[in-house]
Amino acid sequence: MNLGQPAAGKTAGKAPAKGAGKSQFVCRDCGSVQPKWLGRCPDCSAWNTLEETAAAPPAAAAGRNRFAALTASQPVTRLADIAASEVERQPTGLDELDRVLGGGLVAGGVILIGGDPGIGKSTLLLQALDAVSQRLRVLYVTGEESGAQVALRAHRLGLSGQNVHVQAETHLESILATLEREQPDFCVIDSIQTVYSDQLTSAPGSVAQVRECAAHLTRAAKSSGCTLVMVGHVTKEGALAGPRVLEHMVDTVLYFEGDTHSSFRLVRAIKNRFGAVNEIGVFAMTERGLRGVSNPSAIFLSTQGAPVPGSCVLVTLEGTRPLLVEIQALVDSGGPSPRRLSVGLERDRLAMLLAVLHRHAGVQTYDQDVFVNAVGGVRISEPAADLAVMLAIQGSLRSRALPEGFLAFGEVGLAGEVRPAPRGLERLKEAAKLGFRHAIVPQANLPKKPVPGLEITAVSRIEEAMEAVRGW
Repeated sequence: MNLGQPAAGKTAGKAPAKGAGKSQFVCRDCGSVQPKWLGRCPDCSAWNTLEETAAAPPAAAAGRNRFAALTASQPVTRLADIAASEVERQPTGLDELDRVLGGGLVAGGVILIGGDPGIGKSTLLLQALDAVSQRLRVLYVTGEESGAQVALRAHRLGLSGQNVHVQAETHLESILATLEREQPDFCVIDSIQTVYSDQLTSAPGSVAQVRECAAHLTRAAKSSGCTLVMVGHVTKEGALAGPRVLEHMVDTVLYFEGDTHSSFRLVRAIKNRFGAVNEIGVFAMTERGLRGVSNPSAIFLSTQGAPVPGSCVLVTLEGTRPLLVEIQALVDSGGPSPRRLSVGLERDRLAMLLAVLHRHAGVQTYDQDVFVNAVGGVRISEPAADLAVMLAIQGSLRSRALPEGFLAFGEVGLAGEVRPAPRGLERLKEAAKLGFRHAIVPQANLPKKPVPGLEITAVSRIEEAMEAVRGW
Protein backbone atom coordinates (compact mmCIF):
# COMPACT_ATOMS: atom_id res chain seq x y z
CA MET A 1 0.00 0.00 0.00
CA ASN A 2 1.45 3.33 -1.09
CA LEU A 3 0.72 5.91 1.58
CA GLY A 4 2.12 8.67 -0.62
CA GLN A 5 -0.72 8.49 -3.15
CA PRO A 6 -3.34 11.28 -3.03
CA ALA A 7 -6.74 10.59 -1.55
CA ALA A 8 -9.66 9.65 -3.79
CA GLY A 9 -11.24 12.62 -5.53
CA LYS A 10 -8.08 14.75 -5.41
CA THR A 11 -6.00 15.38 -8.52
CA ALA A 12 -2.41 14.12 -8.36
CA GLY A 13 0.48 15.86 -10.01
CA LYS A 14 0.73 19.51 -10.82
CA ALA A 15 -1.85 21.81 -9.34
CA PRO A 16 -4.10 23.61 -11.83
CA ALA A 17 -3.39 27.18 -12.78
CA LYS A 18 -4.79 29.87 -10.53
CA GLY A 19 -8.39 30.72 -11.44
CA ALA A 20 -8.74 27.78 -13.85
CA GLY A 21 -11.37 25.12 -13.28
CA LYS A 22 -12.46 26.49 -9.91
CA SER A 23 -16.00 25.75 -8.81
CA GLN A 24 -18.19 26.73 -5.91
CA PHE A 25 -21.53 25.62 -4.52
CA VAL A 26 -24.37 28.13 -4.29
CA CYS A 27 -27.61 27.65 -2.33
CA ARG A 28 -30.59 28.24 -4.61
CA ASP A 29 -32.73 29.34 -1.66
CA CYS A 30 -30.58 31.92 0.11
CA GLY A 31 -27.72 32.41 -2.37
CA SER A 32 -24.91 31.61 0.10
CA VAL A 33 -21.65 30.34 -1.39
CA GLN A 34 -19.81 27.29 -0.02
CA PRO A 35 -16.41 25.92 -1.12
CA LYS A 36 -17.66 22.31 -1.17
CA TRP A 37 -20.93 20.43 -1.46
CA LEU A 38 -22.97 19.96 1.72
CA GLY A 39 -26.23 18.15 2.19
CA ARG A 40 -27.59 21.02 4.29
CA CYS A 41 -26.98 24.72 3.75
CA PRO A 42 -25.30 26.12 6.88
CA ASP A 43 -26.95 29.55 6.42
CA CYS A 44 -30.64 28.78 5.77
CA SER A 45 -30.65 25.10 6.93
CA ALA A 46 -32.34 23.93 3.70
CA TRP A 47 -31.57 20.42 2.48
CA ASN A 48 -30.21 19.54 -0.99
CA THR A 49 -30.17 23.14 -2.24
CA LEU A 50 -26.44 23.54 -2.99
CA GLU A 51 -25.68 23.53 -6.73
CA GLU A 52 -22.26 23.51 -8.33
CA THR A 53 -21.32 26.48 -10.50
CA ALA A 54 -18.16 28.05 -11.82
CA ALA A 55 -16.51 30.61 -9.57
CA ALA A 56 -16.72 34.20 -10.72
CA PRO A 57 -13.45 35.63 -12.15
CA PRO A 58 -11.72 38.49 -10.34
CA ALA A 59 -13.09 41.00 -12.85
CA ALA A 60 -16.69 40.30 -11.83
CA ALA A 61 -15.77 40.54 -8.15
CA ALA A 62 -14.03 43.84 -8.79
CA GLY A 63 -17.12 45.15 -10.56
CA ARG A 64 -19.28 44.23 -7.59
CA ASN A 65 -16.84 45.92 -5.22
CA ARG A 66 -16.98 49.11 -7.29
CA PHE A 67 -20.77 49.02 -7.23
CA ALA A 68 -20.72 48.48 -3.46
CA ALA A 69 -18.43 51.48 -3.05
CA LEU A 70 -20.76 53.67 -5.13
CA THR A 71 -23.84 52.65 -3.17
CA ALA A 72 -22.04 53.19 0.14
CA SER A 73 -21.19 56.78 -0.89
CA GLN A 74 -24.84 57.83 -1.21
CA PRO A 75 -25.86 60.58 1.23
CA VAL A 76 -27.82 59.81 4.39
CA THR A 77 -31.20 61.57 4.66
CA ARG A 78 -33.65 61.86 7.49
CA LEU A 79 -36.87 59.94 6.89
CA ALA A 80 -38.96 63.01 7.76
CA ASP A 81 -37.19 65.04 5.04
CA ILE A 82 -37.98 62.57 2.23
CA ALA A 83 -40.94 63.64 0.11
CA ALA A 84 -43.52 60.84 -0.03
CA SER A 85 -45.95 60.82 -2.94
CA GLU A 86 -48.16 58.26 -4.62
CA VAL A 87 -46.47 56.46 -7.48
CA GLU A 88 -47.86 57.13 -10.95
CA ARG A 89 -49.22 54.04 -12.69
CA GLN A 90 -49.66 53.25 -16.34
CA PRO A 91 -52.54 50.88 -17.18
CA THR A 92 -51.63 47.86 -19.29
CA GLY A 93 -54.95 47.69 -21.12
CA LEU A 94 -55.76 44.38 -19.40
CA ASP A 95 -58.01 45.04 -16.38
CA GLU A 96 -57.26 41.76 -14.61
CA LEU A 97 -53.49 42.27 -14.97
CA ASP A 98 -53.82 45.83 -13.64
CA ARG A 99 -55.70 44.46 -10.61
CA VAL A 100 -52.88 42.03 -9.79
CA LEU A 101 -50.21 44.72 -10.22
CA GLY A 102 -52.07 47.10 -7.91
CA GLY A 103 -53.38 49.47 -10.58
CA GLY A 104 -50.83 49.31 -13.40
CA LEU A 105 -47.15 49.61 -14.25
CA VAL A 106 -44.81 51.66 -12.05
CA ALA A 107 -41.81 53.44 -13.57
CA GLY A 108 -38.62 51.66 -12.51
CA GLY A 109 -40.53 48.67 -11.12
CA VAL A 110 -39.15 45.17 -11.70
CA ILE A 111 -41.62 42.30 -12.07
CA LEU A 112 -40.84 38.58 -12.04
CA ILE A 113 -43.49 36.29 -13.51
CA GLY A 114 -43.33 32.49 -13.44
CA GLY A 115 -45.49 29.56 -14.43
CA ASP A 116 -45.56 26.16 -16.09
CA PRO A 117 -44.48 25.88 -19.74
CA GLY A 118 -47.27 26.69 -22.17
CA ILE A 119 -49.58 28.24 -19.57
CA GLY A 120 -49.65 31.64 -21.30
CA LYS A 121 -46.88 33.86 -19.88
CA SER A 122 -45.52 35.01 -23.24
CA THR A 123 -49.02 35.40 -24.67
CA LEU A 124 -50.17 37.65 -21.83
CA LEU A 125 -47.04 39.82 -21.92
CA LEU A 126 -47.20 40.21 -25.71
CA GLN A 127 -50.81 41.37 -25.41
CA ALA A 128 -49.81 43.86 -22.69
CA LEU A 129 -46.89 45.13 -24.78
CA ASP A 130 -49.12 45.74 -27.78
CA ALA A 131 -51.68 47.63 -25.68
CA VAL A 132 -49.06 49.74 -23.88
CA SER A 133 -47.19 50.51 -27.12
CA GLN A 134 -49.95 52.94 -28.09
CA ARG A 135 -48.75 55.29 -25.32
CA LEU A 136 -45.22 54.21 -24.33
CA ARG A 137 -42.05 52.96 -25.95
CA VAL A 138 -41.80 49.19 -25.46
CA LEU A 139 -39.19 46.49 -26.08
CA TYR A 140 -39.56 42.70 -26.16
CA VAL A 141 -36.30 40.78 -25.67
CA THR A 142 -36.75 37.10 -26.49
CA GLY A 143 -34.13 34.49 -25.72
CA GLU A 144 -36.22 31.40 -26.38
CA GLU A 145 -37.77 32.28 -29.74
CA SER A 146 -36.76 34.00 -32.93
CA GLY A 147 -38.29 37.26 -34.13
CA ALA A 148 -40.28 35.34 -36.74
CA GLN A 149 -41.86 33.13 -34.06
CA VAL A 150 -42.87 36.18 -32.03
CA ALA A 151 -44.39 37.76 -35.16
CA LEU A 152 -46.29 34.55 -35.88
CA ARG A 153 -47.78 34.56 -32.38
CA ALA A 154 -48.75 38.23 -32.69
CA HIS A 155 -50.47 37.49 -36.02
CA ARG A 156 -52.32 34.56 -34.44
CA LEU A 157 -53.52 36.79 -31.58
CA GLY A 158 -54.63 39.52 -33.95
CA LEU A 159 -52.12 42.10 -32.65
CA SER A 160 -50.85 44.83 -34.95
CA GLY A 161 -47.40 45.13 -33.35
CA GLN A 162 -46.72 48.41 -35.16
CA ASN A 163 -44.98 50.00 -32.17
CA VAL A 164 -43.54 46.88 -30.51
CA HIS A 165 -39.74 46.60 -30.86
CA VAL A 166 -38.35 43.05 -30.72
CA GLN A 167 -34.80 41.83 -30.11
CA ALA A 168 -33.79 38.17 -30.17
CA GLU A 169 -30.76 38.22 -27.84
CA THR A 170 -29.37 36.29 -24.86
CA HIS A 171 -26.11 38.21 -24.29
CA LEU A 172 -26.46 40.42 -21.20
CA GLU A 173 -24.03 43.11 -22.32
CA SER A 174 -25.84 43.42 -25.66
CA ILE A 175 -29.21 43.69 -23.92
CA LEU A 176 -27.92 46.40 -21.58
CA ALA A 177 -26.54 48.32 -24.58
CA THR A 178 -29.92 48.07 -26.29
CA LEU A 179 -31.71 49.35 -23.18
CA GLU A 180 -29.35 52.31 -23.03
CA ARG A 181 -29.74 53.05 -26.73
CA GLU A 182 -33.51 52.55 -27.11
CA GLN A 183 -34.54 53.92 -23.68
CA PRO A 184 -37.83 51.95 -23.50
CA ASP A 185 -40.51 52.70 -20.93
CA PHE A 186 -41.60 49.04 -20.72
CA CYS A 187 -39.35 46.04 -21.39
CA VAL A 188 -39.92 42.26 -21.20
CA ILE A 189 -37.06 39.76 -20.84
CA ASP A 190 -38.26 36.29 -21.92
CA SER A 191 -36.69 34.55 -20.12
CA ILE A 192 -34.07 35.37 -17.48
CA GLN A 193 -32.76 31.76 -17.53
CA THR A 194 -31.55 32.18 -21.12
CA VAL A 195 -29.52 35.35 -20.48
CA TYR A 196 -25.77 35.00 -19.86
CA SER A 197 -22.85 37.33 -19.15
CA ASP A 198 -19.28 37.10 -20.42
CA GLN A 199 -18.01 37.93 -16.94
CA LEU A 200 -19.01 34.46 -15.72
CA THR A 201 -17.82 31.15 -17.10
CA SER A 202 -20.82 29.12 -15.94
CA ALA A 203 -23.56 28.02 -18.34
CA PRO A 204 -26.74 30.05 -18.94
CA GLY A 205 -29.45 29.18 -16.42
CA SER A 206 -27.00 28.40 -13.62
CA VAL A 207 -27.43 29.99 -10.22
CA ALA A 208 -24.54 32.43 -10.70
CA GLN A 209 -25.69 33.52 -14.18
CA VAL A 210 -29.31 34.03 -13.17
CA ARG A 211 -28.37 36.01 -10.07
CA GLU A 212 -25.81 38.27 -11.76
CA CYS A 213 -27.89 38.91 -14.89
CA ALA A 214 -30.98 39.73 -12.84
CA ALA A 215 -28.96 42.11 -10.64
CA HIS A 216 -27.55 43.99 -13.65
CA LEU A 217 -30.96 44.26 -15.33
CA THR A 218 -32.57 45.44 -12.08
CA ARG A 219 -29.98 48.18 -11.66
CA ALA A 220 -30.49 49.27 -15.27
CA ALA A 221 -34.27 49.47 -14.78
CA LYS A 222 -33.98 51.45 -11.53
CA SER A 223 -31.51 53.94 -13.01
CA SER A 224 -33.44 54.52 -16.25
CA GLY A 225 -37.00 54.40 -14.90
CA CYS A 226 -37.96 51.56 -17.24
CA THR A 227 -40.59 49.05 -16.08
CA LEU A 228 -38.92 45.66 -16.48
CA VAL A 229 -40.65 42.27 -16.59
CA MET A 230 -38.54 39.10 -16.30
CA VAL A 231 -40.08 35.74 -17.18
CA GLY A 232 -38.79 32.90 -14.99
CA HIS A 233 -38.90 29.14 -15.39
CA VAL A 234 -40.35 26.97 -12.63
CA THR A 235 -39.10 23.74 -11.12
CA LYS A 236 -41.05 20.48 -10.93
CA GLU A 237 -42.19 21.52 -7.45
CA GLY A 238 -43.75 24.67 -8.94
CA ALA A 239 -41.24 27.17 -7.48
CA LEU A 240 -39.27 29.65 -9.53
CA ALA A 241 -36.04 28.14 -10.80
CA GLY A 242 -32.78 29.76 -9.72
CA PRO A 243 -31.72 31.26 -6.39
CA ARG A 244 -34.41 32.40 -3.98
CA VAL A 245 -32.58 35.72 -3.76
CA LEU A 246 -34.03 36.45 -7.22
CA GLU A 247 -37.43 37.03 -5.65
CA HIS A 248 -35.92 39.44 -3.12
CA MET A 249 -34.33 41.58 -5.86
CA VAL A 250 -37.56 42.40 -7.67
CA ASP A 251 -40.54 44.51 -6.61
CA THR A 252 -43.33 42.16 -7.69
CA VAL A 253 -43.55 38.37 -8.06
CA LEU A 254 -46.43 36.92 -10.07
CA TYR A 255 -47.32 33.24 -10.48
CA PHE A 256 -49.43 31.73 -13.23
CA GLU A 257 -51.74 29.03 -11.87
CA GLY A 258 -54.15 26.67 -13.53
CA ASP A 259 -54.27 23.48 -15.53
CA THR A 260 -52.96 23.68 -19.09
CA HIS A 261 -55.91 21.48 -20.13
CA SER A 262 -58.37 24.06 -18.76
CA SER A 263 -59.27 27.31 -20.46
CA PHE A 264 -58.98 29.36 -17.26
CA ARG A 265 -55.80 30.85 -15.80
CA LEU A 266 -55.10 32.57 -12.48
CA VAL A 267 -52.35 35.15 -12.02
CA ARG A 268 -51.50 35.57 -8.33
CA ALA A 269 -49.30 38.23 -6.73
CA ILE A 270 -46.96 36.53 -4.23
CA LYS A 271 -45.03 39.73 -3.53
CA ASN A 272 -45.89 43.30 -4.42
CA ARG A 273 -44.25 46.43 -3.07
CA PHE A 274 -46.81 48.60 -4.88
CA GLY A 275 -50.05 46.73 -4.19
CA ALA A 276 -51.91 44.02 -2.29
CA VAL A 277 -50.35 40.59 -1.81
CA ASN A 278 -52.34 37.49 -2.85
CA GLU A 279 -54.40 39.53 -5.28
CA ILE A 280 -55.48 37.43 -8.25
CA GLY A 281 -56.47 38.05 -11.84
CA VAL A 282 -58.66 35.56 -13.70
CA PHE A 283 -58.21 34.99 -17.42
CA ALA A 284 -59.81 32.75 -20.02
CA MET A 285 -57.66 31.38 -22.85
CA THR A 286 -59.32 32.00 -26.21
CA GLU A 287 -58.23 31.86 -29.84
CA ARG A 288 -57.35 35.55 -29.57
CA GLY A 289 -55.26 35.16 -26.42
CA LEU A 290 -56.08 35.71 -22.75
CA ARG A 291 -59.22 37.63 -21.89
CA GLY A 292 -60.15 38.87 -18.42
CA VAL A 293 -63.11 37.24 -16.65
CA SER A 294 -65.47 39.86 -15.20
CA ASN A 295 -67.36 37.42 -12.93
CA PRO A 296 -64.80 34.83 -11.74
CA SER A 297 -67.18 33.37 -9.13
CA ALA A 298 -69.10 31.69 -11.96
CA ILE A 299 -66.00 29.59 -12.73
CA PHE A 300 -65.79 28.09 -9.25
CA LEU A 301 -69.48 27.30 -8.85
CA SER A 302 -71.07 24.09 -10.07
CA THR A 303 -73.28 24.27 -13.14
CA GLN A 304 -75.70 21.59 -11.94
CA GLY A 305 -79.19 22.75 -11.10
CA ALA A 306 -80.45 20.88 -8.04
CA PRO A 307 -78.35 20.76 -4.83
CA VAL A 308 -76.45 17.52 -4.22
CA PRO A 309 -75.14 16.00 -0.97
CA GLY A 310 -71.56 16.87 -0.08
CA SER A 311 -71.55 20.34 -1.63
CA CYS A 312 -71.26 23.69 0.15
CA VAL A 313 -70.48 27.15 -1.23
CA LEU A 314 -67.79 29.26 0.46
CA VAL A 315 -67.08 32.98 0.14
CA THR A 316 -63.30 33.34 0.22
CA LEU A 317 -61.07 36.39 -0.11
CA GLU A 318 -58.35 36.58 -2.74
CA GLY A 319 -56.53 39.81 -2.06
CA THR A 320 -59.25 42.48 -2.09
CA ARG A 321 -61.74 40.40 -4.09
CA PRO A 322 -64.43 38.14 -2.56
CA LEU A 323 -64.91 34.94 -4.57
CA LEU A 324 -67.56 32.26 -4.28
CA VAL A 325 -66.07 28.77 -4.46
CA GLU A 326 -67.87 25.45 -4.24
CA ILE A 327 -66.43 22.93 -1.79
CA GLN A 328 -67.23 19.30 -2.57
CA ALA A 329 -66.78 16.38 -0.18
CA LEU A 330 -67.16 12.66 -0.69
CA VAL A 331 -67.29 10.27 2.29
CA ASP A 332 -67.19 6.56 1.51
CA SER A 333 -66.39 3.34 3.38
CA GLY A 334 -62.61 3.03 3.57
CA GLY A 335 -61.89 -0.19 5.42
CA PRO A 336 -59.03 -0.60 7.89
CA SER A 337 -56.84 2.14 6.36
CA PRO A 338 -59.06 5.08 5.40
CA ARG A 339 -57.62 7.82 3.19
CA ARG A 340 -57.85 11.58 3.59
CA LEU A 341 -57.28 13.47 0.35
CA SER A 342 -57.81 17.16 -0.36
CA VAL A 343 -57.35 19.10 -3.60
CA GLY A 344 -57.04 22.87 -3.25
CA LEU A 345 -57.02 22.74 0.57
CA GLU A 346 -54.44 21.75 3.18
CA ARG A 347 -54.49 18.03 3.96
CA ASP A 348 -53.24 18.50 7.53
CA ARG A 349 -56.07 20.93 8.23
CA LEU A 350 -58.56 18.41 6.85
CA ALA A 351 -57.37 15.82 9.40
CA MET A 352 -57.78 18.39 12.19
CA LEU A 353 -61.33 19.26 11.08
CA LEU A 354 -62.31 15.58 11.05
CA ALA A 355 -61.10 15.26 14.65
CA VAL A 356 -63.13 18.33 15.67
CA LEU A 357 -66.22 16.91 13.94
CA HIS A 358 -65.89 13.68 15.88
CA ARG A 359 -65.21 15.26 19.27
CA HIS A 360 -67.66 18.16 19.27
CA ALA A 361 -70.35 17.30 16.70
CA GLY A 362 -70.54 13.50 16.98
CA VAL A 363 -69.77 12.94 13.27
CA GLN A 364 -67.60 9.82 13.06
CA THR A 365 -65.41 9.27 9.98
CA TYR A 366 -62.61 7.16 11.46
CA ASP A 367 -63.48 4.21 9.18
CA GLN A 368 -64.39 6.30 6.10
CA ASP A 369 -62.45 7.61 3.12
CA VAL A 370 -62.79 11.40 2.98
CA PHE A 371 -62.12 13.35 -0.23
CA VAL A 372 -62.42 17.14 -0.38
CA ASN A 373 -62.09 19.26 -3.53
CA ALA A 374 -62.28 22.98 -4.36
CA VAL A 375 -64.05 23.29 -7.70
CA GLY A 376 -62.27 25.11 -10.52
CA GLY A 377 -58.70 24.37 -9.50
CA VAL A 378 -58.47 27.28 -7.04
CA ARG A 379 -56.24 26.92 -3.98
CA ILE A 380 -57.72 28.03 -0.66
CA SER A 381 -55.35 28.73 2.19
CA GLU A 382 -57.43 30.86 4.55
CA PRO A 383 -59.00 29.17 7.61
CA ALA A 384 -62.40 30.73 6.86
CA ALA A 385 -63.08 27.66 4.70
CA ASP A 386 -63.32 25.39 7.79
CA LEU A 387 -67.08 25.70 8.33
CA ALA A 388 -67.95 25.05 4.67
CA VAL A 389 -65.66 21.99 4.56
CA MET A 390 -67.24 20.49 7.68
CA LEU A 391 -70.77 21.07 6.45
CA ALA A 392 -69.93 19.46 3.10
CA ILE A 393 -68.45 16.41 4.87
CA GLN A 394 -71.48 16.07 7.11
CA GLY A 395 -73.81 16.36 4.12
CA SER A 396 -71.99 13.65 2.20
CA LEU A 397 -71.93 11.31 5.19
CA ARG A 398 -75.68 11.76 5.87
CA SER A 399 -76.58 11.88 2.13
CA ARG A 400 -78.44 15.13 2.70
CA ALA A 401 -78.08 18.13 0.40
CA LEU A 402 -77.92 21.65 1.73
CA PRO A 403 -80.67 24.07 0.66
CA GLU A 404 -80.43 25.77 -2.71
CA GLY A 405 -78.68 29.14 -2.51
CA PHE A 406 -76.82 28.23 0.71
CA LEU A 407 -73.32 29.33 1.74
CA ALA A 408 -71.12 29.31 4.84
CA PHE A 409 -67.78 30.63 6.04
CA GLY A 410 -65.91 30.76 9.33
CA GLU A 411 -62.82 29.40 11.08
CA VAL A 412 -63.29 26.45 13.45
CA GLY A 413 -60.97 26.00 16.42
CA LEU A 414 -59.92 22.82 18.19
CA ALA A 415 -62.38 23.54 21.00
CA GLY A 416 -65.26 23.58 18.50
CA GLU A 417 -65.73 27.35 18.51
CA VAL A 418 -66.54 29.19 15.26
CA ARG A 419 -64.30 32.22 14.89
CA PRO A 420 -64.97 35.28 12.70
CA ALA A 421 -63.54 35.80 9.23
CA PRO A 422 -62.15 39.16 8.07
CA ARG A 423 -64.37 41.46 6.01
CA GLY A 424 -67.49 39.40 6.59
CA LEU A 425 -69.91 42.06 5.36
CA GLU A 426 -68.21 42.24 1.96
CA ARG A 427 -68.49 38.47 1.63
CA LEU A 428 -72.21 38.55 2.42
CA LYS A 429 -72.90 41.39 -0.01
CA GLU A 430 -71.10 39.52 -2.80
CA ALA A 431 -73.17 36.40 -2.10
CA ALA A 432 -76.43 38.36 -2.07
CA LYS A 433 -75.50 40.01 -5.36
CA LEU A 434 -75.16 36.55 -6.96
CA GLY A 435 -78.56 35.41 -5.72
CA PHE A 436 -77.75 33.39 -2.58
CA ARG A 437 -80.51 33.32 0.04
CA HIS A 438 -79.21 31.41 3.11
CA ALA A 439 -75.95 31.82 5.03
CA ILE A 440 -74.36 30.43 8.19
CA VAL A 441 -71.69 32.76 9.56
CA PRO A 442 -69.80 33.24 12.85
CA GLN A 443 -71.59 35.21 15.53
CA ALA A 444 -69.05 38.03 15.31
CA ASN A 445 -69.71 38.41 11.55
CA LEU A 446 -73.46 38.98 11.97
CA PRO A 447 -74.08 42.39 10.33
CA LYS A 448 -75.82 45.13 12.30
CA LYS A 449 -78.16 45.78 9.38
CA PRO A 450 -79.81 42.99 7.41
CA VAL A 451 -78.47 42.21 3.95
CA PRO A 452 -81.36 42.42 1.44
CA GLY A 453 -82.39 39.02 0.11
CA LEU A 454 -80.13 37.02 2.44
CA GLU A 455 -81.27 35.08 5.51
CA ILE A 456 -78.32 34.91 7.92
CA THR A 457 -77.89 32.41 10.76
CA ALA A 458 -75.11 33.26 13.25
CA VAL A 459 -73.44 30.47 15.25
CA SER A 460 -70.73 30.43 17.88
CA ARG A 461 -69.98 26.67 17.95
CA ILE A 462 -69.83 23.87 15.41
CA GLU A 463 -72.67 22.01 17.17
CA GLU A 464 -74.98 24.96 16.53
CA ALA A 465 -74.08 24.96 12.84
CA MET A 466 -74.86 21.25 12.52
CA GLU A 467 -78.20 21.66 14.30
CA ALA A 468 -79.12 24.61 12.08
CA VAL A 469 -78.45 22.55 8.96
CA ARG A 470 -80.45 19.56 10.24
CA GLY A 471 -83.43 21.83 10.81
CA TRP A 472 -83.68 22.81 7.12
